[in-house]
Amino acid sequence: MQKSAKLPALTKKQKEAVGILSIGTFLEYFDLYLYVHMAVLLNDLFFPKTDPFTAQLLSAFAFCSTFVFRPFSALIFGYIGDHYGRKLTVVITTFMMALSCFIMANLPTYAQIGITASWALTLCRLLQSFSSMGEIIGAELYLTETIQHPKKRYPAVTLITAFSVLGGMAALAIASGVIVLGIDWRMVFWFGMVIAFVGFIARSSMRETPEFVDAKNRLKKLKVQVSETGKILVNAKVNKRSIYALFCITFGWPLCFYFAYIYCGNILKQNFNFTSTDVIQQNFFVSLCHFISFLVVYLLSKRLNPIKIIQTKWMFLMIFTFFIPWLLSLCSHHLHILCIQIFTVIFGFSRIPIGPIIYKSFPVFKRFTYCSFTYAIARAAMHIITSFGMIYFVKYFGNYGLQAMFIIVGCIFYYGIHHFKKIAQQQAAEEKGMVY
Repeated sequence: MQKSAKLPALTKKQKEAVGILSIGTFLEYFDLYLYVHMAVLLNDLFFPKTDPFTAQLLSAFAFCSTFVFRPFSALIFGYIGDHYGRKLTVVITTFMMALSCFIMANLPTYAQIGITASWALTLCRLLQSFSSMGEIIGAELYLTETIQHPKKRYPAVTLITAFSVLGGMAALAIASGVIVLGIDWRMVFWFGMVIAFVGFIARSSMRETPEFVDAKNRLKKLKVQVSETGKILVNAKVNKRSIYALFCITFGWPLCFYFAYIYCGNILKQNFNFTSTDVIQQNFFVSLCHFISFLVVYLLSKRLNPIKIIQTKWMFLMIFTFFIPWLLSLCSHHLHILCIQIFTVIFGFSRIPIGPIIYKSFPVFKRFTYCSFTYAIARAAMHIITSFGMIYFVKYFGNYGLQAMFIIVGCIFYYGIHHFKKIAQQQAAEEKGMVY
C-alpha cells in the first residue's frame, strides 16, 4: 500500500458498531464506578463504624471485591465468546449490570439488617465484577475483528476505553450531585439500571464480527472434509510469551488508579481537611483530564505508531516516579496534589492504544478466553496488592514505599511493551502489501 493512498472510511455497519459499543461501555462503567466514587457515602451506610485503620481495610476489601472474582468471569465469558460469539458476551454483561443496579437500589442498610447488608453489598459488587470483565474485552475484541485496517482499528478500540473513563467521570458527577444536592442515592442506582437496560436493547441489534463468523464457517467446512487443518485451527497454539507480556502490560494500571483517586483522596482529607464532597469534586476534575488524555491518544493513534505512544507515556511516568517522595513532601496546597493526580492518570500504565496488537497475537478461537483471563488475573492481583500493600508500605516506609511500588511495576510493564513491539513488527510484515 502506498503511503499517499487515502485510507477508506469506516462502513455504515462499522460506524454503528463503534457507536453502540462506545455508548454501551460508557453506561456499563457508569454503573460500575457509581459505587467506587460514592464509597465515601455508602461505606458509612453498609459497613459498621470502626477505627480509621480498620475502616481503610474494610474500604479496601469492598473495592477489591469488584476485581477478585474477575478471573472466574473471564473463564465463563471467554468460553461463551470463543464458542458462541463476541456479540453474546456484550449483551449478557449489560443485562447483568442492570440487574446488579436494581438490587443495590433496593438493598437495606447496615442500620436496618446489620452485617447482612455488608455481605449483600459485596455480592452485588461481585456481580458487577463479573459483568465488567466480559464488557471491556468483548467490546474491544469486537471492534478489533470488525475493522480490518490497522490505522482505523487503533483509534476505534482506543475510543472504547475513552468512553469507559467517561462513564467513570459521569459517575463522579452524579456522586457529587447526590452529596451536594441531597439527592436520594437509591435514585442514582435506579437510573443506572434503566440506562444499562437501554444498552442491552441496543446491543441486541448488532451482528457478529466478520472475523469470528469467517473462522466459524471455515471450521465447519474443514470438519465436513475431516481435514487435519481443521484440528490445527481449533487447537492452534498460544504463544506463552504473549500471555506473560499481556499480564505485565495489564498489571500496572490499578496502581495508578488507586494512587490517583483513593490514596491522594485520603491525603486531601487528612492533610487539607477536605470533606467527602471536596474529594469527589477534585476527583471529577482528574477524571475529566483523564478522558481528555484518551481523546488525545485517540487522535495520535491515527497518525503515530501505537508502540511509540505507549513507550513515551511509560518514559514520562518513570521519570515522575523518581520524584514521588520529594513531590509529596513539598505539597502545601491541594492544587499540588491535583497536579500529581492528573499526571498519574494521563501517563499511567495502560495498554492503550496497542490493544488490537495484543488481541491479534492470539488465535481466533482462543483469543477471548486467554485475553480476558490474563487481564482478569493481572488486574485482580494488582488491585489486591495495591489496596492492601499500599496501606502497609506507606505505614512502614513512607513515600519511599510508593516509589518502590512504581519502579517495580514500571519494570514489569516495560517487558510487556518490549514483547508486543516485536509482535507489532511481525503483524506489520504480514499485512504489508495488502490493499484495503
